[in-house]
Amino acid sequence: MVKLRLKRCGRKQRAVYRIVAIDVRSRREGRDIQKVGFYDPIKNQTYLNVPAILDFIKKGAQPTETVYDILKRAEVFQEFRFKQTKFN
Repeated sequence: MVKLRLKRCGRKQRAVYRIVAIDVRSRREGRDIQKVGFYDPIKNQTYLNVPAILDFIKKGAQPTETVYDILKRAEVFQEFRFKQTKFN
């Protein structure tokens, strides 16, 4: 199973996170399938590759709670619903 979760980068006390698609059995700094975003909690900056995120969600990837909150704040799920209603 694939999850969208945070991967810690940066140095001590200055953590930044990559949002990655990764196998559930891999550890936090393990090998990821694809990098789909970036989150800096100190500067409160977020970069998301929305098409890649939506593609992984359509294929069944589950975001963790933290990643879900980040995506919800960025209104990614509204675009997902809009695209689904547009095709149906």
